[in-house]
Amino acid sequence: MIYIAIYLAAISLLAAILTVYDKSAARRHKWRVRESTLLLVAALGGSVAMLVTMLLIRHKTKHAKFMVGLPIIIAMQIAVVVTIIVLK
Repeated sequence: MIYIAIYLAAISLLAAILTVYDKSAARRHKWRVRESTLLLVAALGGSVAMLVTMLLIRHKTKHAKFMVGLPIIIAMQIAVVVTIIVLK
């Protein structure tokens, strides 16, 4: 259980860092993080941290891919966890 918590903390931190970096790079017209990379990190467990970070720094909040996609990813992750708990 501790390994899961450590993993989720690490992937959430990565998600927040990538989101902040992408916003900074966008402002400076520098290399950006691919949207597919952001969505992959979200799907791997960083979805809540990424959504909260995007809302806090107002990054990609007009992109349906993220403002609809991230809550869908979160719902799917919750469904998987509930299914695993129920099947145990």
